[in-house]
Amino acid sequence: MNFSVLGAGAWGTAMAVYLAKLGHVVTLCPRRMEHALQLSSDRKNLDYLPAVEFPSDLQIGREVAPAIMEADYIFLACPSHALRETSMGAATHIITSPQLKGALALCKGLEPKTNKYSHEVMGEVFGPSISCGYLTGPSHALELAEGKPAAMCLALNRMEADTLSLQEAISSSSLRIYRSDDRVGAAIGGCLKNVYAIAVGLSDGLGLGDNARAALITRCLNEMIELGSHLGARKDTFVGLSGVGDLIATCTGEWSRNRTFGQSIARGKSAKALIDGQKTVVEGYWATECFYRKSKEAGAVAPVLEQVYRTLYEGSDPRSSVIELMSRGLKAEGS
Repeated sequence: MNFSVLGAGAWGTAMAVYLAKLGHVVTLCPRRMEHALQLSSDRKNLDYLPAVEFPSDLQIGREVAPAIMEADYIFLACPSHALRETSMGAATHIITSPQLKGALALCKGLEPKTNKYSHEVMGEVFGPSISCGYLTGPSHALELAEGKPAAMCLALNRMEADTLSLQEAISSSSLRIYRSDDRVGAAIGGCLKNVYAIAVGLSDGLGLGDNARAALITRCLNEMIELGSHLGARKDTFVGLSGVGDLIATCTGEWSRNRTFGQSIARGKSAKALIDGQKTVVEGYWATECFYRKSKEAGAVAPVLEQVYRTLYEGSDPRSSVIELMSRGLKAEGS
């Protein structure tokens, strides 16, 4: 197949490298011209994935129009707050891309202010003729590029034959792809796991130990299922790759930006100062505010989410948040 990856951060670069190694025609299109020139010259992404050499046939796009002209699918590997702008930049050229079937978001967050999921944003921009969905799940960029084993979820609103074809095209001996038609559940799992990774980072930063971490991750999964159900997702989605799979990886991986972010706050750093000084995106920071509002609107009880919100946006002391969680009324497990 012919794929275009719009956005050349670590994850976009890793996906482009992976797809090119499978023998597909792949164009990696950075946002900035100077970045495109650097990638073309060095044949590696020194800013985001310096240890990975590009396959010889991986193309670097300097402009969006030629990058998507013959694409079957495009992958949008930008931060969630830039998804609409990135989509609009591609949409203006879709008329020259007659074979384009779909757009897949690699970002894991909601659109700020509107609180819309990525597939909703892309659907508004691209219109009904282009299928929109996600490739999501537990995935570390460097490990994917290096060919280490992984599994992910493909959630797309397309005819089954086309989805099967795409599933087969991007699966390999190192990456197993599963299908899902629950785009809302895939979106929610991908967003909330970042929020909960911040919570685990707060716990780890306070030195609360392995018991606390295990208990917290377990209760976060329960909260994800309950909140997701309130918001229209299927419960079984959250016991899959886009739910518990991504949750475990992001809450325990040493590479997790969201977990590291939580650790830094627990050790006395300001959330705003960290965000302002961060080169890479901490999606959980923005997702916390978005889902806090969504949970209130839905009338859902989400105690972990609420405590993370208070810590990030109201300056609540992380240790006080833990005490408050531990002091909640006792209940039966599963409720």
